[in-house]
Amino acid sequence: MTSATDRFLKYITFDTKSDEASETCPSTAKQKLLGQALVDEMLAMGITDAHMDEHGYVYGTVPGDPRLPTIGLIAHMDTSPDASGSNVQARVVEYNGGDVCLNEELDIWLREKDYPALKNHVGKHLIVTDGTTLLGADDKAGVAEIMAAAEFLMTTRMSHATLKIGFTPDEEIGRGADLFNVQGFGADYAYTVDGGPIGEMEYENFNGAGAMVEFFGRNIHPGSAKDKMINSQLIAMEFNGLLPVHQRPDCTDGYEGFIHLIGMEGEVEKTTLRYIVRDHNLEKFTQKKTAMETAAAFINAKYGPGTVKLTLRDSYYNMRTQIEPHIYVVERAMKAMEAVGMTPKTVPIRGGTDGARLSYMGLPCPNLCTGGENYHGRFEYIPVEDMELCSKLLVQILTTL
Repeated sequence: MTSATDRFLKYITFDTKSDEASETCPSTAKQKLLGQALVDEMLAMGITDAHMDEHGYVYGTVPGDPRLPTIGLIAHMDTSPDASGSNVQARVVEYNGGDVCLNEELDIWLREKDYPALKNHVGKHLIVTDGTTLLGADDKAGVAEIMAAAEFLMTTRMSHATLKIGFTPDEEIGRGADLFNVQGFGADYAYTVDGGPIGEMEYENFNGAGAMVEFFGRNIHPGSAKDKMINSQLIAMEFNGLLPVHQRPDCTDGYEGFIHLIGMEGEVEKTTLRYIVRDHNLEKFTQKKTAMETAAAFINAKYGPGTVKLTLRDSYYNMRTQIEPHIYVVERAMKAMEAVGMTPKTVPIRGGTDGARLSYMGLPCPNLCTGGENYHGRFEYIPVEDMELCSKLLVQILTTL
C-alpha cells in the first residue's frame, strides 16, 4: 500500500492554485489535472465508480456494511492564492529542535521563536519547502490521508461503514461547495479533512464574506492638477482608514472576528481593494459589513456619487447550529481520536471549510485535523508521523461500531 506521505509528496507536484478573479468552475483548469490523477488512482485500487464531473469535483465509493451509516470524507484539491504553489521543492527533515534552514542560498529559516508550535514536534520528521512557495498541506494532506485510508479499507477484510469520497475544487476562494452534489454523494454525514494540528476537531467556524471595493478617480498632468486631479489611490487609503483599526487579523484571536485587506491594485484613475470579512457571531458579522457600507457611503458623499463601488458577497456561515442537532457525528470522531492515541480538542475555526456550506445543504460535516501547520504561507510544514496518524484516524472513524 502507498502511504499518505508518499501520496502527499506526489500531489504537491501539481500546481492547483485557485483564482478568485475567475468566473469558471473550477477557477483554474489545472485543478482538473490532479482530479484526473486521483480518479485514476481510485480506479486502480478497485473503486469502480470513481469519476470527475464537468466542474472538477471527484467522487468515489468504498462499499461497506449496509447496516452501518454511510460516511463521507471530503478534502479540497486547490491551494491558496496567497502564495505560489508552483514548482514546490519539498524535503523531509529530522527535527531535533531549534530553527530549520529552508533555503541556505536565500537565508530563509523556519524559526522556533516565530513558530513556537515547532517545540511540539521534536523527534518527528517534518515535510518543509525551500521557503519560496507554500507546501500545499492545505489541503493535499487531507486528500492523501483519505486516499491512504481508502486503499487500506479496500485491501482488508475488516468490517467498516460505506465510505463516500469527495474532492472539491476552489475551496480556498469560498466556492468549494457551490456545485457539490450532496444528493448524489449519498452520505448520511461527512467530515472535511482540512484542519490543523493533531487532535483538533472543529464544528463551529467564522461567518465569512468577501468584499471588493473599487475607487474611481480622474487623472491629469500633475503640472496642472490643482483642483482637477482625483487620485483614486489616496481615496482608497482614506476608505481603509475609516475601518475599525483593531478589527484586523493581527489584533484578534479566538472568537474575535476581523476585516482583512488581502489585496490592492491601483493607479490614479482606478484602485481596487479586496477584503475578507469574518466573525463567529452573526450579529457582529453583520456589523462589520455595515461598517464597510458606512465608509463607502461617506466617501461617496464627500467626493461625489460613484467614487466608490462596494460589492459584498457572503461565502459561508457558522455551521455550529447545523451540527449541534447531530452531535453524535462529533462524538464518533472524538471516540476514534482516543482510540488511535490522540487527545481530542474542539476549537473554533478561524476560517471556513467546505463543511460549513455542506452542513447548511443538509450534510452534517465537522472538520478533522490533518497535522499541518502555518497554512497559506512559505513556512508551512507537516510532520510525517502526524499525517500517518490522521490517516489511521479516518480508518478508525469508518470502523468504529
